[in-house]
Amino acid sequence: MTINIVAIGGTVSPASTTEQALRLAAARAEAQGAQVVVFGGTYLGALPHYRGDLHGPDNGADLVEAVRAADGVLIAAPGYHGSISGLVKNALDYLEDLADDGRPYLDGRAVGLIATAYGDQATMSTMQTLRSIVHALRGWPTPMGATIRTYRGLFSSDGECLEDRARLQLEIVADQLVRGARSFAGLRTVA
Repeated sequence: MTINIVAIGGTVSPASTTEQALRLAAARAEAQGAQVVVFGGTYLGALPHYRGDLHGPDNGADLVEAVRAADGVLIAAPGYHGSISGLVKNALDYLEDLADDGRPYLDGRAVGLIATAYGDQATMSTMQTLRSIVHALRGWPTPMGATIRTYRGLFSSDGECLEDRARLQLEIVADQLVRGARSFAGLRTVA
């Protein structure tokens, strides 16, 4: 059974540690047979504020449709001032368009979480915020959430994670996400 995973996250810098971590975990999920679509920082940065003056009906529609069809979601957010970035929060606000679905918001979807920041305290507060948002959206966060302390040289120029601790966390999150997504997809098939 093929499962669909949507990866959301990054910053306005395409080479950010956040997006590199997201793509590494997404590649791990793909290696296990998942179909993964990534909505990175460039995409997120082009989204107008949800329901703001510049918001139109087509804005974010491909993101919403991808999540609607997803068995699992992977979210990576940088820690800015002790919480998630506005860029990632705005993208998650677009999931309000799923409110009236049979599976509203993130219901029936496994959700893997990645928080990146320069300090341990910021990674933990960002992870707590992500978990709270996922719970509010009725999603099922994986037991492991990756908290990655960022620094220059964490990733090689070709996207390889050079720190064993960080790489292992990202692999565990991806593995748990795939298992959870398969479980939810299987339950929907049986029902």
